[in-house]
Amino acid sequence: MARRYDTRTTIFSPEGRLYQVEYAMEAISHAGTCLGILANDGILLAAEKKNTNKLLDEVFFSEKIYKLNDDMVCSVAGITSDANVLTNELRMIAQRYLLQYGESIPCEQLVSWLCDVKQAYTQYGGKRPFGVSILYMGWDKHYGYQLYQSDPSGNYSGWKATCIGNNSAAAVSNLKQEYKEGETTLKDAMALAVKVLSKTLDMTKLTAEKVEMATLTRENGKTKTRILSAKEVEDLIAAYEKAEAEAEAAKKEQKQKN
Repeated sequence: MARRYDTRTTIFSPEGRLYQVEYAMEAISHAGTCLGILANDGILLAAEKKNTNKLLDEVFFSEKIYKLNDDMVCSVAGITSDANVLTNELRMIAQRYLLQYGESIPCEQLVSWLCDVKQAYTQYGGKRPFGVSILYMGWDKHYGYQLYQSDPSGNYSGWKATCIGNNSAAAVSNLKQEYKEGETTLKDAMALAVKVLSKTLDMTKLTAEKVEMATLTRENGKTKTRILSAKEVEDLIAAYEKAEAEAEAAKKEQKQKN
């Protein structure tokens, strides 16, 4: 019986569910992990790179992190071709607002307008929902640093720290335990991101080729976004591994004393 309800995006099942939207969410849960952490002095986005081909030109290639305007950056989990369409739409919305009002669009307004587009694709026939979840980090004069997440359903929410993609539930539970509200600096956020990714990604050892990180900060009244180099990511991973080794050694010592 259920089969006839999941062939159309716009038909509710008898339980009141839209199966196509749920399937889109399921597709995202198998995509590369992305996490965002809000700090006192900036925001961090960290993403797992799925495509690590050595022949790719790093100068032109950023698989997961996209700049939208001077004050906002986003990271995507899901179908990259869908993400390209949505990031172009986000850039268009931001530029139209800048042209019309002479100032950057407030973060939540940009997220909300894109979610209206996403929602339309869950309502009209002949279309499927976009198979992408997006994490947005941005700054505006109204609320300062902000971190948002939006889903294929058109829902969005603001977060202090969150994760989308593969193993996101495990990552979020780690963030709940480790994240200290109001005390986290950008340096702490970087260390925490490496710690969470190393525990949740399906790989034996975390490497710089597998991780992409971007920060958003304010300097001299301007928003500055930066994608961390492979060397910086390597240093963060090395620092984490050293701290883990020291903690393990201290545990062993404690056991021997007992």
